[in-house]
Amino acid sequence: MNINIKPCTIEDLSMLQEISYETFIETFKDQNSPENMNAYLEKAFNLKQLEKELYTISSQFFFVYLNNEVAGYLKVNTQDAQSENMGEDSLEIERIYIRAKFQKLGLGKYLINKSIEIAEEQEKNKIWLGVWEKNENAITFYKKLGFVKAGSHSFYMGDEEQIDFIMIKSLVL
Repeated sequence: MNINIKPCTIEDLSMLQEISYETFIETFKDQNSPENMNAYLEKAFNLKQLEKELYTISSQFFFVYLNNEVAGYLKVNTQDAQSENMGEDSLEIERIYIRAKFQKLGLGKYLINKSIEIAEEQEKNKIWLGVWEKNENAITFYKKLGFVKAGSHSFYMGDEEQIDFIMIKSLVL
């Protein structure tokens, strides 16, 4: 199994959008109305929005490849790009999106480790993420990797308010 990672550039915009739509729909379509899904997808993953995020200095995107095929991507935020004010010593994992056929192959853990590496390079003391309270597989996965629930915040899927758990992993020994 050959795993590689590379930073995304503006030339990757359409692939970024394709993977965003594909993975989000695969993960959440069964628990949400088509109207709310479509509203969220159009707002979060339109090309202008993704381009803006790619050009945000405090955000980074990385494609993960398995055997030279794009398997998914990672988005991390620091400073004012974080979706919650968690402080200067924090790095947010905003997205770990893995295509269905590449799940359960260790790529999620690989991307978490990449996030930790970035956080340590930037001298951050913790990494954090938001995960939907009903996404039990993801919550279990994050707990296994040392994340603990530290709060919650609202997330809007179209016009429906949902709750994301905020989970934090301390990097200080």
